[in-house]
Amino acid sequence: MVAIPAGFDPEEYLQLEEQASIRHEFRLGSVYAMAGGSANHNRIAINLVTALNLHFSDDRCQFFSGDVKLNYAERFYYYPDVFVTCDPRDFEDAYIKRYPTLIAEVTSRSTDGFDREQKFEDYQCLKSLEEYVLISQEVQRVEVFRRGLGWDCLRFGAGDRVVFESIGLEVAIGDLYRGTNVADG
Repeated sequence: MVAIPAGFDPEEYLQLEEQASIRHEFRLGSVYAMAGGSANHNRIAINLVTALNLHFSDDRCQFFSGDVKLNYAERFYYYPDVFVTCDPRDFEDAYIKRYPTLIAEVTSRSTDGFDREQKFEDYQCLKSLEEYVLISQEVQRVEVFRRGLGWDCLRFGAGDRVVFESIGLEVAIGDLYRGTNVADG
């Protein structure tokens, strides 16, 4: 991520984003231009969205992939790789959501630290969030952090079935990595 000089307030960020030809994320007054993703990154996100599309047979929940902002107060505006919201309040705004149930980020060597630390810290502010998912594009590994008394982490690898308890979905890890060249670990 490339930072634009700091000192933006959320309103200035939203004005910038309305006119920008590329997407930016906002965190605590700083704005970051988003880099493009790899073919593996894109394919993994598409595979998860496909599983979600097949899973949700009604309009009770909505899911998004990379083009809809997720916001918490004046702290951040992010574009998660994939997220699900089942809160009716999120049906009101077509561009910004605030009450996700599940968030998934597809990580790379360059984004893993930020996704695992700062983003996870920010996402924990969202009271509606039940699961935070990190999907590696280096090896077949999925980590599901579940809110409980703390944030428990379940790790899934090649041959496993990944369980997204918050939305009642189970997916073979091979299905998430279908069409990629990601090693099975």
